[in-house]
Amino acid sequence: MNDKLKKFSGTGGCPIRNVISHFSTKWGLLVLAMLGETRCLRFNEIAHALPDISPKVLSATLKTLTADGMICRTLYPSVPPKVEYSITEKGDSFIPILREMVQWGLAQMQK
Repeated sequence: MNDKLKKFSGTGGCPIRNVISHFSTKWGLLVLAMLGETRCLRFNEIAHALPDISPKVLSATLKTLTADGMICRTLYPSVPPKVEYSITEKGDSFIPILREMVQWGLAQMQK
């Protein structure tokens, strides 16, 4: 294999694969962007902002982002239970990159 291509293989610790592993779902970037803007949201607030995502898929997306350390899930001991999602320091470190992606997307939409 060409040395230039080795960095993309599964054995070389490819940084692109690392990024993809955090955002492999269709909705992960959108949820992270929303939390980057608002800092804290409840499940229904996210669901209402993204009406085309099913509750099951939203739940799975939130679990993935939480497991990856990008967002934090806080459960408050109340009746009914109250759960909030907020962006972590790790997730917040990706927001400037996400903003650049948005700018690129806007530029492509204008072409």
